[in-house]
Amino acid sequence: MKTIRCQIEKVTPFNGAVYQVFLKPEAAFDFKAGQYLSVIMGEKDKRPFSIASAPNAALIELHIGAAVSETYPMQVVERLQTATHIDVEAPAGEAFLRDKSHRPRILIAGGTGFSYIKSIVEAQIANGETINTKLYWGCRDEDAMYYQHIARQWHADHSWLDFIPVVEQADSHWQGKQANLLEQIKQDFVSLNGYDIYIAGRFDMVGAARELFRTMGIEEAHLYGDAFAFIK
Repeated sequence: MKTIRCQIEKVTPFNGAVYQVFLKPEAAFDFKAGQYLSVIMGEKDKRPFSIASAPNAALIELHIGAAVSETYPMQVVERLQTATHIDVEAPAGEAFLRDKSHRPRILIAGGTGFSYIKSIVEAQIANGETINTKLYWGCRDEDAMYYQHIARQWHADHSWLDFIPVVEQADSHWQGKQANLLEQIKQDFVSLNGYDIYIAGRFDMVGAARELFRTMGIEEAHLYGDAFAFIK
């Protein structure tokens, strides 16, 4: 990893709890789709966020879940809103896209875990890949699915990508699944053997997913998520 100074281009709310951030790095750096960076708040205070943009993008995009009650990420948003530049450490993470693999893929995002998945999908598109890919995004309700229009556009534009939006609370107009995210995956698959699976979200969800997937034939060498480094 190296420290990179970035110009803060834009900080805008997707909704009341998630912010979209664009940074312009002053020095080019290489990263792989699915890696993350750390915003340097202090010498010993470095806060990790998935890079939402693909490696070919001109700007670095972040999605920061920062409800007012969640001071840890909100402090970062407030710094970004008031400063002109920020230092980051990048890249980090081992759950990056294995673009040499030809196995079908399942991408799983809980909440702002979508930022990690977005980088992977946009890299697949940029690389001209056509590997069968199922994208599950689970949220509490439709309002929390802050970027669903781009995921639905991917679904419409690319025959190899199937977007399955899942919410726990839905109204009569909802166009998607109403269920617990992991229960929906359990319902849709008899076995997960043969798939490359990429997952991001709250640590408790990712941990529960691994336990479930072990009962469904998952090959753990093909289960990718940086959360696993912290939830041994």
